[in-house]
Order: sequence, then C-alpha cells, then structure tokens
Amino acid sequence: MTTLIIIIISGLLMSCIALIGSVTLVLKESTLQKILLPLVAFSAGSLIGGALFHMLPASIEHLGNNTAVYVWVVIGFVTFFALEQFLHWHHCHLPPGQHKHPLTYLILIADGVHNFIGGLSVGASFLIDPRLGIAAWLAAAAHEVPQELGDFGILLHGGWSKTHALIYNFLSALTFPLGGVIVYFMSGNVNTSYLIPFAAGNFIYIAAADLIPEIKQHKSIRINLLHLIALITGIVFLLVLQILFEHH
Repeated sequence: MTTLIIIIISGLLMSCIALIGSVTLVLKESTLQKILLPLVAFSAGSLIGGALFHMLPASIEHLGNNTAVYVWVVIGFVTFFALEQFLHWHHCHLPPGQHKHPLTYLILIADGVHNFIGGLSVGASFLIDPRLGIAAWLAAAAHEVPQELGDFGILLHGGWSKTHALIYNFLSALTFPLGGVIVYFMSGNVNTSYLIPFAAGNFIYIAAADLIPEIKQHKSIRINLLHLIALITGIVFLLVLQILFEHH
C-alpha cells in the first residue's frame, strides 16, 4: 500500500469521526455529560503525549536539536491561538444553548481550517515515518471524538436539524484528507519536516488552552480525580505507543 493511499484512508477515517455526533441522538443528555468531560481529559493527555513523546523527538531527529524546531512549535501554538481569536473557534463542551445561531457557521469554517491543518500535519508525519503518522493520527483522533460531540450539540442548539448538522459537520471534516493529499504532492518541493513541530505546537495549544480549562477545578473531588486519571491515561497511552515503536 503506497503512502498516498495510507494518507487518504487515514484522512477519510478521521473525517468519519465527525459522524460520531449521531450517538447524541440515542444518549440521554445526562449520560452524554458524564462521558464527555472524561473524554476531553483523555484527549488532552493524548495531545500532550503525542506532542512530547512522538512529534518533538521526530522533529529533532530529522531537523536537529536547533532553534528552528522550537520556533516552529511556537508558530504552531500561536497559529491556533489566532484561529480562536479571529474565527471564534471553540471546542466547546459547555451547555451549547449559550451560543447564538451565527456562531454555528463560524464553528464549521474554523473546524474546516483546523482539520485542513491537521491533515497537513498528519500527512507529513506519514511521509517521514509511518509509525509517527500512526501516533499523530491516534492523538488527533482522541481529540476529535469529544470535539465533534460538542460541535454537533452546538449546531443542534443553534437551530440546525439533526440531518443537516451531521452532513455539514462531516463536510467540514473532509478538509482533513484534503490537507493530507496536498502535503503529499508538495513534499517533493517543500521540506514538510517543519510541519511536525508545527503540529506539536497545535497539539500543545489545544490541550493546554482549550481542553484542560474545561476539566479542572470541578466542585467534586471525585470528578476531579476522574479527570486527572483520564488525563494521565491519555499521556501514558502515547508514551507506551512510543516505547513499543522504539522496541520494534
């Protein structure tokens, strides 16, 4: 199987995660809220683990331990900060009724941009090393699950029908494989290795600025402990994956 086919298949699988919002149609709101925040905590840990245990070591291996690597991490971090600032992008898991209908369009646009950048980064990871691509894909997928559940809820409460919410959420996710295909064809002319530390900066920003604030300082000590365990589980999951890759 060629690298291009792998990138396309992995991108389409990532896009299909957008359809996970359909589970909200059968789950009670109380049940959804119980599982959503632990998923957010797990995805935050996965993003941190993916950035620190996979992407940064791979960046240093291919580019050397020089300032440029860390500059690209910062660029990736600031880029997603800019997305939130100017596109009002929210991986929102708060009660979606707080959002007004116009914001739903911004969410779809911003998600499309985010998925496109994610496709570029994961595609570049596969080009460098299939094992790195798998790790990047898993970390991104762990993040996509709670994000898509939250976004689907926002679209519903913003006035969208269930069918339209699923369709348009899926269409915005198709920019992910598009990004992967583009990075494949531009790889001969551009050094795509710099997309790896760029993606690490993306992952660190999403985890630290977007996800962790939603799971910390809960009134219940038991729930805080549950979120901490889920966060650590996500980090350890990516650490174990890196150890297995090194072993083989």
